[in-house]
Amino acid sequence: VHLVESGGGLVQVGESLTITCTGSGRPLSDYGMGWFRQAPGKDREFVARISWKGGSSYVADSVKDRFTISRDNDKNTLYLQMNSLKSEDTALYYCAAEPRGSVKFEYWGQGTQVTVSS
Repeated sequence: VHLVESGGGLVQVGESLTITCTGSGRPLSDYGMGWFRQAPGKDREFVARISWKGGSSYVADSVKDRFTISRDNDKNTLYLQMNSLKSEDTALYYCAAEPRGSVKFEYWGQGTQVTVSS
């Protein structure tokens, strides 16, 4: 599966932004999906994940109550809605796909930059 993120940009502290990951080549419904991020000089960090049907999801404590992960399998698309953005949310955001039966994310997009300015 080929993953392409979009929707990143420059926003102000406290604003909202939704980023998108579109899949091609295979149905995204074949995969659990996740969002990760990497800030300059820091390790890649898990943000959120969602099951292949969307019935269950999990977000990291650092973004809990602010970020929501969702998916639309008919559109082969994954979303990350980000509210009340903070400067520390500035990072390159990646989506990733975990094949059913696998225990790791095996396919990654190229990332979309989110910059939160104060």
